[in-house]
Amino acid sequence: MKKKSRSITDTLIPIGTILGILIIWQLAHMAGWLPAYMLPSPTDVVKAFVDDFPLLMSHAGTTLFEAFMGLGIAILLALILSAVMDRFSGLYKALNPILVLTQTIPTVAIAPLLVLWMGYETAPKITLVVIAGFFPLVVNLLNGYKAADPDAIRMMRAMGATPWQIFFHIKLPGSMSHFFSGLYIATSYAIVGAVISEWLGGFSGLGVYMTRVKKSFSYDKMFAVIFLISLISLILLKIIKIMRNKLAPWEAKES
Repeated sequence: MKKKSRSITDTLIPIGTILGILIIWQLAHMAGWLPAYMLPSPTDVVKAFVDDFPLLMSHAGTTLFEAFMGLGIAILLALILSAVMDRFSGLYKALNPILVLTQTIPTVAIAPLLVLWMGYETAPKITLVVIAGFFPLVVNLLNGYKAADPDAIRMMRAMGATPWQIFFHIKLPGSMSHFFSGLYIATSYAIVGAVISEWLGGFSGLGVYMTRVKKSFSYDKMFAVIFLISLISLILLKIIKIMRNKLAPWEAKES
């Protein structure tokens, strides 16, 4: 009963905080402290969202496609490369500095090059999502493999298990908490990366929509799409949490 009450409280507190900010924002706008051309009121943002809802959903479909495709490829590559790097220490030493180096290059600097090389279709957007989401997944998986129970590994070796059998039976299942931690980060990067790449050119997507409404100085629509992007990210993170609870229930009990 106490756990259920605490869960309800943990949910109500952030919701109440957000509602409080929105109410203060609306009152400040009604009092004339916030000019509409600088910061539209929450009601103006909601109206813009409702008026452009079909168009927003169409652009959101493109952004989600790019994010999901890029994230799926990043997960597949991360699982393969992390397994090989864990198996061969020489390869780990060779590739680890390169992985770190890829994260020192700003995403905004990579995006124009990808558009130049691949055009304005979905390919550069998906590639940017892969680059953004790949690193946190690989790093967290490798940390998960290193945190595997050494006693279980020694027992498997004593029973004659091969390195790959140890990996699939001990290391990979034990790295699920680290994997989902990396997936949390990669998912947020995926949406942001897709939108940033769409800023630089394209035919549809939330980033393209933002560029168009910015040129027409429609700040209410700008805030509407910003809130939509935030909402999409929150929903995806909630889905990941549900997946973690289903696939790694022992982690849910610990958290």
